[in-house]
Amino acid sequence: MAKTDEALRKELVKQLRGGNAHAKFEDATAKLPPELRGKKVEKLPYSVWQLLEHLRIAQRDMLDFCRNQDGSYQEKAWPDDYWPKSPEPPSDKSWDNSIKKFLSDRDEFIALIEDTDSDLYTPFKWGTGQTLLHEAMLIVDHNAYHLGEIVLLRRLLGAWK
Repeated sequence: MAKTDEALRKELVKQLRGGNAHAKFEDATAKLPPELRGKKVEKLPYSVWQLLEHLRIAQRDMLDFCRNQDGSYQEKAWPDDYWPKSPEPPSDKSWDNSIKKFLSDRDEFIALIEDTDSDLYTPFKWGTGQTLLHEAMLIVDHNAYHLGEIVLLRRLLGAWK
């Protein structure tokens, strides 16, 4: 593996884990009182729960797209399949499971990036020009955007540092 390819993979992993120019996922979702998880703030369309689930669903979708070797990937309907309808999590367990699944899926995506047999640059045969590098950058960008929204909501709810 070329030195530049190795450096790029390391940087992608660092960005996927977050915490460089913004709060890490683990910090943004930690210690939020259950009664605030589904609370909406005036003029903002989503609760923290809806943002958390959206992050999980979208990241999983991108992971599934990248692993579509067998052609089983099914495109989701935008926006209905990407956002939970209810602002409140069904239970505390649902909240905890969403966080665990997000982290597990992120680790699986990181494993794809770290696998030197994974081609970062060649477009997927099943896509419209997307590459593994493109999808990694999309996850980084998408997660950072919505983590910022979670931090903002938590500030407005009085539940941030």
